[in-house]
Amino acid sequence: MTHTIHSSARREAEILGSLQPDRALHLYRQMVRIRLFEEQVNELYTTARMPGLAHLYTGEEAVAVGVCEALTNEDYITSTHRGHGHCLAKGGAVDRMFAELLGKEAGYCRGKGGSMHIADPAKGNLGANAIVGGSAGIATGAALSAKMRKSGQVAVCFFGEGALGQGLLYEVMNMASLWSLPVIYVCENNMYNEYTHYRETTAGEIKARPEAFGILAEVVDGQNVREVYGTATQLVERARRGGGPAFLQCDTYRYHGHYVGDIDRAYYRSKEEEQQWITQRDPLLLHSAWLLEQGMVEDADLQEIRQEVQAEILSGVQFAINAPYPAAAEVDENVYS
Repeated sequence: MTHTIHSSARREAEILGSLQPDRALHLYRQMVRIRLFEEQVNELYTTARMPGLAHLYTGEEAVAVGVCEALTNEDYITSTHRGHGHCLAKGGAVDRMFAELLGKEAGYCRGKGGSMHIADPAKGNLGANAIVGGSAGIATGAALSAKMRKSGQVAVCFFGEGALGQGLLYEVMNMASLWSLPVIYVCENNMYNEYTHYRETTAGEIKARPEAFGILAEVVDGQNVREVYGTATQLVERARRGGGPAFLQCDTYRYHGHYVGDIDRAYYRSKEEEQQWITQRDPLLLHSAWLLEQGMVEDADLQEIRQEVQAEILSGVQFAINAPYPAAAEVDENVYS
């Protein structure tokens, strides 16, 4: 079985050759939207205006954007406890997301899901899941449904490298391979299982695990949105043609702690390491530098995009703050146990 689609050089050439300016700029805008959204979420938490907590996606924007840009509106995704970026990349609206975070009726789950349970079925987002690896079965089931209905849809399952310790993931990958299901398992390897480096918890190479099930596996630079998008596009098209499941390992990094309250991280990773990723491997800086190098934009264009997105974010926050809470009478509606 061949476990690569193309050589890295050929893949990069194909990506650069097919990436149109409008698409390239859209990738940047989407990453900026996620970055500014998460900055505002952190502000809501630190000013005690948001109930509960959140796991910020800052630093990993290229993964969600690159993968979701390869999907159609009808395709499915399942998300994680660190899922704001996935929802936004799949077409989520910032005002409804903020409303959900603040427990308001206008939120995607009428304020009952909060940060770790946002879902948007209209955009194919089958929901975030607070259980590590918990959505693997949902995504695989959606892929089985798509195959049985011959709908041509593809399902994407996002999960962190910590999910590699969950047996459910291996059970569903086994079934997906046996039944040749149209599902892509996207491992967002941000290097840390909460407070422990993944090398201390994960034996061998990540890529070898899906390959043991006969699943095509690819490893990409998760900070390079063009590489993520190009590779995801090929894997999605392959699955849509009946080529079966695939596994996409995206090596990335979370800039903040495991959650918003994890402020002092010196006991498990160094400030020097964080600064190296932030200053040298930032996905927004890398892509904006490429856009400028290709002559697709000027600095003023990038600033305009950021200002437009910032206005959208601030408007969304204000909408959520002003929105009403759900009526007390519906406390037991749409809630299951």
